[in-house]
Amino acid sequence: MKKRKIVNLEKMSSSKFLNMYKIQYKNKLGNIKDWIVASRKSEEILKDRYLNGTEDKIDGVVIAAFHKDKKKLVIIKQYRVPINDYVYELVAGLVDNNDDIKSTVEREIKEETGLRLLEITEKGNNKLYISPGMTDEALAFVYCTCDGDFSKDYLEEDEDIEAMLVSQEEAKKIIKSKNNIDVKCFLILQSFVELGEKMFI
Repeated sequence: MKKRKIVNLEKMSSSKFLNMYKIQYKNKLGNIKDWIVASRKSEEILKDRYLNGTEDKIDGVVIAAFHKDKKKLVIIKQYRVPINDYVYELVAGLVDNNDDIKSTVEREIKEETGLRLLEITEKGNNKLYISPGMTDEALAFVYCTCDGDFSKDYLEEDEDIEAMLVSQEEAKKIIKSKNNIDVKCFLILQSFVELGEKMFI
């Protein structure tokens, strides 16, 4: 059993999608230190995880999607408030209530692009941490195929998204551009340039 170093947490602020906590933990010298953590989890769930060792659950999914008919990678360009600009990203979203990975992937692909999920070809990893120095947010990374046509009919009010289909050559140009690119999208674009459709077989 691993030694648990966190000894206490206190909620500092909360919003619909994100909470801020002050964490107290013992460092390697045994001294009590503070750390600020952003989390999507409630105080009750986070306390149970930190202090009682319950299993950490995923907060959302990141989706590497391949359009089966067009033979292209699906990405989006989305406005993000923290950088006050648009950024190339993969389709992604939070897990609602007790939804499973498949239903979350299906919902997010339809909502952000209008496309229809065909098949999850691989669950790359069921729990990846995005930026563990500041948040406990954990995502499942999923590879899938889809079909259909783009639609903005399912976007939420605060979602400013342009869905795109990119070829291997177009992916190479995006990588070399000076545009904002999310790191997850960047890595998938790199892999797609090298492997193409093989990524989804």
